[in-house]
Amino acid sequence: MRQEDIWDVDAARRYDSPGTGMFAPEVLGPTVDRLAELAGDGPALEFAIGTGRVAVPLAERGTPVTGIELSRPMIDQLRTKVDEATIPVVVGDMATAAAPGSYTLVYLVYNTIANLLTQAEQVACFRNAARHLTPGGRFVIELWVPWLRKLPPGQQAVVGHVEPGYIGLDTYDVLHQQVVSHHFEFDAGGQARLFRTPHRYIWPAELDLMAQLAGFELESRHADWTGTDFTADSPSHVSVYRVPPHTTGGPPPRRQPRT
Repeated sequence: MRQEDIWDVDAARRYDSPGTGMFAPEVLGPTVDRLAELAGDGPALEFAIGTGRVAVPLAERGTPVTGIELSRPMIDQLRTKVDEATIPVVVGDMATAAAPGSYTLVYLVYNTIANLLTQAEQVACFRNAARHLTPGGRFVIELWVPWLRKLPPGQQAVVGHVEPGYIGLDTYDVLHQQVVSHHFEFDAGGQARLFRTPHRYIWPAELDLMAQLAGFELESRHADWTGTDFTADSPSHVSVYRVPPHTTGGPPPRRQPRT
């Protein structure tokens, strides 16, 4: 499953759920508040900007926002809300695509770094963020903690979420650190629609090592956007990485071997 095939016209049309789910004010409000605080007076770059769930309200708060997005249908959906002059978007992969200029904040929300299905791509994403940041700039990642503690021995699936009209089921390949999320939606007549998304899950410690390879320092980690303490039982985290103020963006130089 290629990401550009998953996020097609149908997926883009059904992605937005104004006022509910991840668009609910109690979810979106703290996200935008924290990102605006971290951006300060500088511009922000969103990797995988999608339909603008976060970028549009952040721009409305006065933070200049640019995006990188692989899916053209998702960009088309964004364009029903704002034009190119308001939120410019570069079409491309968040691990490699370059946006013009430099930024005080790069952010990647709602587990999206896991859409990169190899460790090498995920490390490249960190390096790409570093290249876009000014000295002292920050890279923010929102990511879930793998639910392997809920996975009984010998089983491969975990029910992640259940609500009227929806069941979310994750199937794990622990050997290759892969998970596929299966989203079942049921209409009033009982007919089901299945939408699947593959991911490579990442433990917080591995994420920190990726950051170190790209020249970042971990500045903070909380369980959510409001600053709740991160614990062993937290289902997700918001991690803030920073480029040291005395350096430029990008990974540190390699040590020369001794002779």
